[in-house]
Amino acid sequence: MDPLSLPKLKQHNSLSNIIAIFLSTMAMLSKNLHSTSTPLQLLLVLLSLQRLFLFQQWNWNPIFHLLLLFCFFLVYVLRVGALAFKPPSVYLVDFSCFKPPSTCQLPLSRFIQHASSIISFDSQSVEFMAKIVASSGLSEQTYLPPALLSSPPKTHQREYIKEAEMILLPLMDDLLTKAKLSPRDIDILVVHCSAFCPSPSLSSIIVNKYSMRSDVKSFNLSGMGCSAGAIGIDLAQNLLKTNNNCYAIVISTEILSAGWYSGHERSKLLINCLFRMGSAALLLTNRKEASKTSKYRLIRTLRTQTAFDDKAYLTAIREEDEDGKLGVTINKGLLPAAGELLRSHMTILGLKILPLTEKLKHVVSVIRKKFKDKEGEIYMPSFKTAIQHFCLPTSGRALIGEIAKGLNLDGRDVEASLMTLHRFGNQSSSSMWYELAYMEAKERVKKGDKVLMLGMGTGPKCCSCVWECVRPIAGDSNKNNPWRDCIHLYPIEAVSSISQT
Repeated sequence: MDPLSLPKLKQHNSLSNIIAIFLSTMAMLSKNLHSTSTPLQLLLVLLSLQRLFLFQQWNWNPIFHLLLLFCFFLVYVLRVGALAFKPPSVYLVDFSCFKPPSTCQLPLSRFIQHASSIISFDSQSVEFMAKIVASSGLSEQTYLPPALLSSPPKTHQREYIKEAEMILLPLMDDLLTKAKLSPRDIDILVVHCSAFCPSPSLSSIIVNKYSMRSDVKSFNLSGMGCSAGAIGIDLAQNLLKTNNNCYAIVISTEILSAGWYSGHERSKLLINCLFRMGSAALLLTNRKEASKTSKYRLIRTLRTQTAFDDKAYLTAIREEDEDGKLGVTINKGLLPAAGELLRSHMTILGLKILPLTEKLKHVVSVIRKKFKDKEGEIYMPSFKTAIQHFCLPTSGRALIGEIAKGLNLDGRDVEASLMTLHRFGNQSSSSMWYELAYMEAKERVKKGDKVLMLGMGTGPKCCSCVWECVRPIAGDSNKNNPWRDCIHLYPIEAVSSISQT
């Protein structure tokens, strides 16, 4: 046979060979064509495929060479196109937590004495609140704003604005100082506060006080509850996807004087007992150069809610009592509703972040229980295979315990949540940042670690953020960290056991 002539292949074998080569070539190129591949590396891939064709004695047929070049070109174009339209990564440059002055501290004895002096509370209301505070897990060092420490409490618009300025302005100053930025460097501003929504808004107050640019994109969220912190991050992330080279500030706060309840209904008095002063601000950016100096990279956000269900919707709602006094009603069905919401949320999140082995173990256990061992237990995937640190809602020891049980977390995993509840109380949407500050003060967060922040609020709604630590941050733990003067006292063994919840 003439060596230059084409081999006589059977028709069906030729078609199957072409299909096999196309699929294998696409798979190999897809595996090797990535954003950091150099032209030399791509050439080596091409030559290796040619050697494969020589070995298979397909080198004499020009169609195989054309097919190889076509596969190479197709995958390369698709890859370059994907990279071109891929949104930039979002980085957390730094964050700040507000630590109130010592004059705002409220020991339990002072709380009872103060509540007793308020005419609107009867003895039964005071006794109920004292009982709740004593069993809540709060320490003697939590804070209330000056307006609520007055007798009677000052609950009017002027005091709300004073409290907002007392918290937000020092917080902004600290964050901008850490980042070495001017207020006019900020492109996006997101502020959220559930109970207080003035006009002009809180975001407008900040824009005015700092003389920010006229084109700054400012947003003000209200009524979102304790999940607003993670929701604000999700909003900022979406804005950063469509605006290049931007800085975004997200502020989580709660104006307690606007949410104070002065009536007798016990379901509304719970807010007075658990919520305490606190606020946090974080600086996000999508600038490429920030990858070397930022603390964390945002990996994923997820939002779910059950507001469509009437029973769940009414578990926590702000309304007037029979005397016309406004307050937030906390119903007994809150914990079951929160548990159901968390279960559905973590199921979706698990599908996105858990390793394949954990998913397979769960699927196999479900199949085994259905078809073989009816009495067997279903394997619950371990989120600790994908996440190293957890920032959970600090709505109370009972909720922290239920979440720990559902996610199979141990005492160390929920230590930051319990200690934050103990030292600072429930600070609504900003609590998760005090938890992260605790972990940093303990120098537990290492480069490459993943951090899960979980927020749950009225609605009910659940929102989570997954962060990856991108640089060592041990040296930053004492930069205005709210724990810096007391971290050596923690953890406190008496409140660190989740079995007590």
